[in-house]
Amino acid sequence: MKKLFLLLLLCSVLTVNAQQRFELNSGWVCTNIKDAKSTGSEISKTGFSVNNWMPATVPGTVLTTLLNNKKVPDPFYGMNNEKIPDVYKTGNDYYTYWFVKDFEERAIGNEQVWLQFRGINYKAEIYLNGKKVNPKTQVGMHLRAQYNITKLLSPNGKNRLAVIVYPPDFPGNPNGGQGGDGTIAKGLTTQYTAGWDWIQPTRDRNTGIWDKVTIEKTKNINIQNPQVITLVPGKRLPEGKQNPATVKVSVEVENPTGQAISGTLQYQIAGKLVKQATTVAANKTTIVKLPDLQLENPKLWWPSGYGPQNLYDVKIEFIAANQVLDQEQLKVGVRQIDNIWNEHTRSMGAFVNGQKIFIKGGNWIISDAMLRFSDARYDAEVRYHKDMNLNLIRIWGGAILERPEFYNACDKYGLLVFQDFWFSGDCNGRWVDPMKKEDQWTRRNYPDDHHLTLTAIEDQIKMIRNHASLAFWCGGNEITPPEDILEPLKNDILPRLDGTRKLFDFSNSDEMSFNSIGGNGDGPYGIQDIKTFWGTRTFPYNSEVGSVGVGDYASLLRFIPKENLIAPQYKARPDSVWDYHKYISYEQYLNPYGKPKSAEDFAMKAQLANYDQYRALMEGFSNKMWDWYTGSIIWKTQNPWTAMRGQMYDYYLDPNACLYGLRKGSEPLHVMMNPLDSMVTIVNNGFSTKNNLMVQAKAYDMGGKDYFYSQAFNSVGPSSVRRLFPMNEFLTKLDKKEGVFVSLRILDQKQNILSENIYWLPGKDGEYSGLKSIKQAPLKVAAVDQKNGKVAVTLSNANGSPVAFFNRVALINGNTGERVLPAFYDDNYVSILPGESKTVIVEYTGKQSNLAVEVYGWNVEKQKVSIQ
Repeated sequence: MKKLFLLLLLCSVLTVNAQQRFELNSGWVCTNIKDAKSTGSEISKTGFSVNNWMPATVPGTVLTTLLNNKKVPDPFYGMNNEKIPDVYKTGNDYYTYWFVKDFEERAIGNEQVWLQFRGINYKAEIYLNGKKVNPKTQVGMHLRAQYNITKLLSPNGKNRLAVIVYPPDFPGNPNGGQGGDGTIAKGLTTQYTAGWDWIQPTRDRNTGIWDKVTIEKTKNINIQNPQVITLVPGKRLPEGKQNPATVKVSVEVENPTGQAISGTLQYQIAGKLVKQATTVAANKTTIVKLPDLQLENPKLWWPSGYGPQNLYDVKIEFIAANQVLDQEQLKVGVRQIDNIWNEHTRSMGAFVNGQKIFIKGGNWIISDAMLRFSDARYDAEVRYHKDMNLNLIRIWGGAILERPEFYNACDKYGLLVFQDFWFSGDCNGRWVDPMKKEDQWTRRNYPDDHHLTLTAIEDQIKMIRNHASLAFWCGGNEITPPEDILEPLKNDILPRLDGTRKLFDFSNSDEMSFNSIGGNGDGPYGIQDIKTFWGTRTFPYNSEVGSVGVGDYASLLRFIPKENLIAPQYKARPDSVWDYHKYISYEQYLNPYGKPKSAEDFAMKAQLANYDQYRALMEGFSNKMWDWYTGSIIWKTQNPWTAMRGQMYDYYLDPNACLYGLRKGSEPLHVMMNPLDSMVTIVNNGFSTKNNLMVQAKAYDMGGKDYFYSQAFNSVGPSSVRRLFPMNEFLTKLDKKEGVFVSLRILDQKQNILSENIYWLPGKDGEYSGLKSIKQAPLKVAAVDQKNGKVAVTLSNANGSPVAFFNRVALINGNTGERVLPAFYDDNYVSILPGESKTVIVEYTGKQSNLAVEVYGWNVEKQKVSIQ
C-alpha cells in the first residue's frame, strides 16, 4: 500500500509539472500605423490606451480584420474585390498595422515562458511590456519564430504584447499576369496573392499575423522539433500479423539557463518506453538520438483505399529529479514510402509498405485565399478528397507549406502529400513573359534572400516531417529553385532533417515523369473530348491535368449577383462577373444537350459535362495503369476563392458533379466502358485477386426498356486491369438514334453490387436528342434519420418508367431551404433504373435542426422531403 501511495504521489508530481501551452487567439485589437502615432515601447505598456482601436482577427490577415469590421465588402462576391484598394497602388503603409493583445502570465521558480509565432507576413517588430522582444526584424512569411520572454514578463502577471506587421517589400503589380508582374516572388511570401489564372489579386497580399500565436510554459528544458522515422521492410499486406518495424526518434533539447542540466529523455509508444540519459550544457541546444525500437506486430498506416490509417500516440518527456521539465505529444503512422523507377512507363512509381500504389491525386492551392483556416475546414476538404477515391494531394508551390492541421487530416483520411517548395515557373523565370517586370535571368534568382529561404526551408521541414501522410518533396512548381538553394536542399538539408522522402527537383521533371512527347510536361487544362483520355498517351505521371468545374445553380447564387446570372454562349464573351471569376468556356460540350436557356439551365447541363469529364479522366488513366502511367494528379480539385474552374466543390464546401464523376471513375474496384471501342473493362487497385465477380452489361432506351447484353463470372488480379468484352456490335444493332443508357455492374456471389456505372450515349449525330425529350420519371424519395449524424435517402423509380436520370440529393435546412455545408454523400448525381431503388447516405457535422432533403434531376421534378 505504501509503494502504491508513493507511485501515485510521483505520478501527481510528474503531471503537475508538465508543460503548459495556450493560444492567444482572441481579444486582439489593431490600428493602422498612421493612426498609432506612438512607439512600440509605449504601445506595449498596459497603461497605453487602445480603447478606440479596432477588434483584430488573429490568426488572420489585415484584410480579414477589415472584412470582419465591415470596412471592406466581401472580396469573394461579385466585383467587390475591385472596390478594395490594392497595396501596390496605396503603398505599404496602407496595410501596415499594429496588433495588441493583453494576457496574463508569470514565471515562478525554474519556469520558462516562450512566445511562439507560427507565421507572420511579412516583417514584424515585437514588443512586450515596453521592451523589444526580437533583436532583429522578423522577416519572411514561411518561418516560425520563438522568443524566451521569461525575463520580460510583468511581476504582477498582467502583460501587453504589441506587434507591428508590414506587408511584403515587393507586393508586385497585379497586372493580370500569373503572379502579376512577378516581383511578389522577390520576397519569401505567397505568389498567388498578386493574381493568377484562377484568382484575382488579394489586396493586402496576406499581410498579418496569419498563423497561430502561442504561449508555452516549460521548466528549465524546452523540447523542440522531435523527429520520428519508421522503417517497414519487406512487402506487407494490411491484414494479418506483421513483422517488426523500426522506430527511430531524435529530439532537439534546449537549455536556456546558465547551468548544465542532466536528466532522462524518454518516449512512449504502443506501451513501450525508450529512455536516454542526457546532459544539456548551459545555454545550448543539442540533438539527442534515442535507442531504436523494434515495434512488434505494428499496426500499419496505409493510403486511402488500400488499408486502415492507424496512428500511434507518442509522448516525449524530459525528466530530472522526478519532475517533467517539458513534454511533447504527437501522432505517428508506422509506414515506409519508397520510390522505384518504372522502366516500362518511364516514370516514378510510389510504394507504401512495399506495395505499389497507382497515384490518383488532386492539386491543392490553399484552403482559403484570406488564410481563414480552421481544423473543421481542413478536415472537410481532405475528407472530400478521400470521398473522391483519391490517394494523394499535391500542394502547389505558389502558396505555402500547409499547416500541421492539414496534415493531421491527411494522416486521418489516408491522403499522401506531395509537397512543393515556394517556386513557380511563372514568377521564377521559366518562360519569356511580357507581363513580368524583370527579365528571366533576374527572376531565375528570386527570392532575393537565399539565406532566409534556406532557413525557412529547414524550419518548415521540421514542422511537418513527422506526418505519415507527407510522402514526397518537390523543389518547385514547373521549375527548380536556384542552384544555390536546390543543391543544399538536396544534398544537405533533406538528408540531415528527413532522409526518408524523395525530392523531385520540380513538379514535371523527367526524374518523375519522362517527357518523350514534348511540351511542358503537364496539362492540358481545358475541357476535352472524353475519348482523348482513353486514346491519347500523355505524360506518364502527369502532375497537372484537368479543366472545368462550374458549380450548380445554388453555388452560383452565393457569389454572382442576380443581374449577372446570364448563361454563357458559345464563342461569345461571358458576363463580366463570370469573366472576373475566371470562367473558361465549355458551352460546346453543353449545346448537344440543348442550348442553355438560363443560368440555372446552364448550371444543370454543366454538371453533366463535369461528371463525364472527370469520370473519363480517371478511367482513361486507370485503363493504362502500369502500361502508360504510374499516376495522374488533377489540376485542380479545390478553390480558395470563388473561381469557376478546376474544383470538385466550391469555396463554400458545396460539391458539384465533378466530385462524383471523379469518385465513380476512381473506385478501387471499378467497371467501365472504353468510349473508343466499347470494351468493358474492370480495374482492381487492391493487393489481392478478386474472384467470382459477376460482370453484367445492359442498355436502356429513353422509354426505360432494357436490352440485356451479357453477364459472366470473371476475376481480376491485384493492382491490374482486365479487358472483358466489347459492346460495339450490340450497340450498333440497337440503332438508337436518340441515344441510349448503358448500365454496367460488378456483383458478388450474393448479388451485392460492388461497382455500378451508368453511361449516357448520344445519337449518331452527337446530339442527346433522347435526353431532350425524355419523359418525366415519378421518383419517390424517402429520408430516414439514422441518429448518428447520418441520413439515409432512398430514391425509388417505378417499373415501366424511363430512367430517372442524374438526380442531385441535397441536405437542407427545412425552414430556409439553404444547403447544410459541408455534407458528405456516398454518391450523388445518381440515376435510378426502372423498377429499382438506391439509398444515398448523407453525413453532416455538428448539431443541425429542421433538416430536410431536396432532390431534383434531369427528368425529375424538384421535391422537398421531410426526414422521418
